Amino acid sequence: MGPHRIDVQHHLLPPAYVEAVGAEPIARMIVSGKCPVWSPGVSVEAMDRNGIATAVMSLSAPGLALADTAAVIAMARTCNDYVADMQRDYPGRFGNFATLPLPDIDASLDEIAYAFDTLGADGVCLLSSYGATYLGDPAFAPVLDELNRRKAVVHVHPTESVDANLLGLPAATLEFPFDTTRAVASLLFSGTFARCRDIRFIFSHAGGTVPFLAARMARLERRPDFKAKVPDGVIAELKRHYYDVALSANRFTFSALTELVGIDHVLYASDFPFAGEDTMAGTAAGLQTLGLDPAEISAIERDNALALMPGLQRAEAGAAAPAMGTGGRA
Repeated sequence: MGPHRIDVQHHLLPPAYVEAVGAEPIARMIVSGKCPVWSPGVSVEAMDRNGIATAVMSLSAPGLALADTAAVIAMARTCNDYVADMQRDYPGRFGNFATLPLPDIDASLDEIAYAFDTLGADGVCLLSSYGATYLGDPAFAPVLDELNRRKAVVHVHPTESVDANLLGLPAATLEFPFDTTRAVASLLFSGTFARCRDIRFIFSHAGGTVPFLAARMARLERRPDFKAKVPDGVIAELKRHYYDVALSANRFTFSALTELVGIDHVLYASDFPFAGEDTMAGTAAGLQTLGLDPAEISAIERDNALALMPGLQRAEAGAAAPAMGTGGRA
């Protein structure tokens, strides 16, 4: 079988971005302690070795960690145009979860319009938090409401919590799943999930600790003030959304996830290049150990993503040479 998997968490590191943000802030968040050496060509070669037909690109943490607002806005556009160039250079191989210059609301609304209307993005990627502000905060409501109006796919990637530095552990180990959980709680109990019912959220890494804590969060429905924010109930809201299996294709995490949601809401993801190619291969291998039948594996690896983002299939079908590119950004 040729490349068939669709990777919904695959990250870009454009040279201009690494130069602006710095290699050290990127490196300190991840287990390797090193900023990955990356190019579009590096991704394509790893994808070909691991049966990945298409990778949906997104910017990972630390995101647009720049002090100057104008620089944040410009870098978001640079990253989005960079992925558009990748799509031209390697037809059919890359999708785009666009970067937004949050916390600037007006600039983010402008970038949503550019990403969808000019670039044809497959969705957007939001970080779990921006400073101490989580996604359900009223400050972000105009952005979430516009994404809801567009019935957008929104991939949520964790970042480092403010002042979180337990024993100097890399943020990716504990703080990333914890921050995803905080973001989900913020979206639940701000009423954002209930209000923005046409957004299809994808949460990274099996939702962080959400599957483990889902019933505990549902206990908050006993309080009328919290219940009013989740009129359909916490569990029903969590079941509506999607979860990727980056770093999660093991029996401990996967069993909890699939007790919460059906297989049709689970998506393959590699977290490359922040997680190395061995992890990319290990995720695919791990799915084979979980007692899934071939149809379920196919759903996770490809079919669910295509149902969620049909544009990926059109891009694949229109690619004259899926495994080859002009090399313009290799």
